[in-house]
Amino acid sequence: MKYVIVIPDGCADEPIEALDGKTPLQAASLPNMDRIASTGTLALSDNTPIEFPAGSEVANLCLFGYNPHECFTGRAPLEAAAGGILLGPHDFAIRCNLVTVEDQTMIDFTADHISTEESTELLKAAQEALLNDDALPAHWRGRFEFVPGVSYRNLLIYRGDAATPSPFSDETRSTAPHDLTDLPIGDEFPRGPGSNWLVQWMSDSAEIFSEHPVNQKRKAAGKRPATNVWLWGLGGAPAMQSFQQRFDVQGAMITAVDLLRGIAALAGWPRIEVAGATGYLDTDYAAKGRAAIAALDEYDLVCVHIEAPDEASHEGRHDAKIEALQAIDQKIVGPLLEKLETIGEYRILVMPDHPTLCSTKKHAHGMVPLAMSGSGIAADSQTTYDELAADESGQRFPHGWDLMDQFIVSK
Repeated sequence: MKYVIVIPDGCADEPIEALDGKTPLQAASLPNMDRIASTGTLALSDNTPIEFPAGSEVANLCLFGYNPHECFTGRAPLEAAAGGILLGPHDFAIRCNLVTVEDQTMIDFTADHISTEESTELLKAAQEALLNDDALPAHWRGRFEFVPGVSYRNLLIYRGDAATPSPFSDETRSTAPHDLTDLPIGDEFPRGPGSNWLVQWMSDSAEIFSEHPVNQKRKAAGKRPATNVWLWGLGGAPAMQSFQQRFDVQGAMITAVDLLRGIAALAGWPRIEVAGATGYLDTDYAAKGRAAIAALDEYDLVCVHIEAPDEASHEGRHDAKIEALQAIDQKIVGPLLEKLETIGEYRILVMPDHPTLCSTKKHAHGMVPLAMSGSGIAADSQTTYDELAADESGQRFPHGWDLMDQFIVSK
């Protein structure tokens, strides 16, 4: 049995007036996803338990069959795993966005999609100014490090030990910057143990970045500057069983996003890097499709994650969201279906992690539609892949982590 999971990140949405009351899924032309729906089954799944943030970190853990109550510690530790950063029992990882804030409003949580090279230069300056020995108490010196990632997505790592009290705890809370687009940030700074340090670094970074040569060049080029760091999503080391231990299936991940790379690493999946995969609307959809087809020759399960629909939603662009969905259908889902139909027994699942609403530009709690077809999956009466059809199917997974037990055939 071969398995394919396609994750059009954040594609679930609500009816949009400009689309005559349709959702982007309903408005898009998706013949291949509809073929999965008409030959298989639809359902709704809740991957965002209300007691957790409505984000990709919890939603994707649920999608892959992991109960977040048992293994979720925070978003940043998952992304640390993507970079091969091992966290000890007293360590913390903290997500560090480079953002654009104007008049105490979150203008852009990506700092205009700042380049990795520019981001690295700014974080070097922040390290020297904010985390030097004169800026920290003696017992925390040398324990903090900014770690550049990709573009605006970076980390701050704290290395602790049993003898040194950590400044943070499980009670430290923060807000994701992508949930603050075009909103005031005054009441959204971190809170709880150690939050005073996070707030101070976020505020002080503004002075360090304001006249930095990187930002001077960006402004001269008509680009938004990175005004400061935004620290969030912190947590300690997670504990997860490998996917193969859970389901006796070896998977592989195709994604351009560190969060998914990290979940894959913790699940024991190798990551297949694809040239041209950007994690944005300009990603090379066809290259991802080709890589997934090739990977099926080696792995039991191949997961293709595409960030583009989520990015379009964060920008409030339903037209770009529809274009991304149609590209996923044509260049990824269609070729994969053709391949699967030539290799014998298979199952394919199309499913977003969480809803991302164009109207609010934010992630949301709530159920998402899924379509799966293939060997041993009986067809129901639905013929299109969208939120309404999935709702009319009557099938529900109130705990999203239960879905994988039905998708994977027990050996």
